[in-house]
Amino acid sequence: MAGEHEQHPLFLPLVFVGGLIFGFGLGFSHMAQPEVVLNFLQLEDLGLLFVMFGAAVVTGITFFGIKQFRTKAPLTNAAYGRRLKTLDRNVVLGGGVFGVGWGLSGICPGAAYASLGVGNVVILYGIAGMFVGAYLQGYWRSSRAESGTPASAAD
Repeated sequence: MAGEHEQHPLFLPLVFVGGLIFGFGLGFSHMAQPEVVLNFLQLEDLGLLFVMFGAAVVTGITFFGIKQFRTKAPLTNAAYGRRLKTLDRNVVLGGGVFGVGWGLSGICPGAAYASLGVGNVVILYGIAGMFVGAYLQGYWRSSRAESGTPASAAD
């Protein structure tokens, strides 16, 4: 990357450290255990609600407060801005498919990797399914583009 959006040399190491902290937090809060997540989704154990609420509070304060101190991201030098996504058919269908997968497996993609860290090697089946599903969606999208079927930016 060159020009205005040149990355700081610490960008990738800090992303890695952020991932480590995120993964540790998922493991510590038990969100990396599918049984706990499924109990939450079935409204039997609402403890994860506090984990998600805490994350939402920290994220909200950061997103709303950062503009008071900085106009550009410190590591990428890109201007802060909101990227609004319209609620269309693809967002609704994709969210529904994601939710069904989450409900069946008891784990979301980020927590699936953290689940490996707590010794859940069976989750490799779920991770493999995520990769196959992503590949099939990409194949479907590219075949639509090649056949001349209009593909929206959301496809």
